[in-house]
Amino acid sequence: MTLNLNGIRSASTKGLEAWVASQKPDCMGVQELKAQHPDLAGRFEEIAGLKGYFHCAEKKGYSGVGMYTRHEPSDVIYGFDEGGEFDQEGRWVEVRFDTPSRKLSLISSYFPSGSSGEERQQAKF
Repeated sequence: MTLNLNGIRSASTKGLEAWVASQKPDCMGVQELKAQHPDLAGRFEEIAGLKGYFHCAEKKGYSGVGMYTRHEPSDVIYGFDEGGEFDQEGRWVEVRFDTPSRKLSLISSYFPSGSSGEERQQAKF
């Protein structure tokens, strides 16, 4: 399952935890956290039995993605462009569930809108 939160704190005040518990997902990607790690600490690291992994934007109140899972991943990868523009905007978290016989990755990503101008549209592409 994946969910655009438009702010994790706002979503929480609107019943996020109860809704997730009722849906019983094994994994859930979330986009638009609009929060920093200190905002998540002690409150959002776990929701309805799912452990969260987050890639927050450097800019407060902006972007950010996460992945919640019931299962312990074999690896977690935060970002993909080595500290570049998209990593600064917190746009990628990948959880891996690799075993000797198979490789499995689940990714939560959030792409730029592109509507603010040609430069952002090209970044999106």
